[in-house]
Amino acid sequence: MIKREFFDRDTLEVAKDLLGKIIIRRDNNIIYKARIVETEAYMGIEDRACQTFGNRKTNRNKIMYEDAGTIYIYQTYGIHYLMNFITRDKNHPEGVLIRAIEPLSEIDNFSLNRFGLKYENLSPYQKKNLTNGPGKITKALAIDKKLNGKNLFTENFYIEDDLKDFQIITDKRIGIDYAKEAKDYPYRFYIKDNPYVSKVKKG
Repeated sequence: MIKREFFDRDTLEVAKDLLGKIIIRRDNNIIYKARIVETEAYMGIEDRACQTFGNRKTNRNKIMYEDAGTIYIYQTYGIHYLMNFITRDKNHPEGVLIRAIEPLSEIDNFSLNRFGLKYENLSPYQKKNLTNGPGKITKALAIDKKLNGKNLFTENFYIEDDLKDFQIITDKRIGIDYAKEAKDYPYRFYIKDNPYVSKVKKG
């Protein structure tokens, strides 16, 4: 199990170092295991794309002001839950969005949560889009706001070290066109050639 000290560091470094790590989630006697293959860093009060830009603190984003290693789940468009891991400390409300994962355990569990079908019965399109996006991840892992504010150091949800032999691609974040100059910051990271990455760099 990765300890709190791992998350209490520079957020960009944490975002890169999370690649290849394994999420372990136990829920209703089901064990989910998945490799993190894509992340985005959000750099707090000076990052216009971050919810805490300008040191804003609301009932929604207050979890970002908690200790490193806290899980932050929020909902977008009233539909999709997104999962973030808080970094640094309470004075630096920063975090890493988990954008894509590669299922490693019984893949039917992921598939049933996403589409109500076993993996073998999915269409090619459904297989390609199983966990290649932040809202898809939480649905596949059966995650909702019950995990909001919990931490990554329990027997039911934690991170393990694993794969290290891969190339990291750096790119712009996705879906933040509102963020002016911050939309072009190179704060997205993913494992090169992994089929579960949400969007690959052109060229």
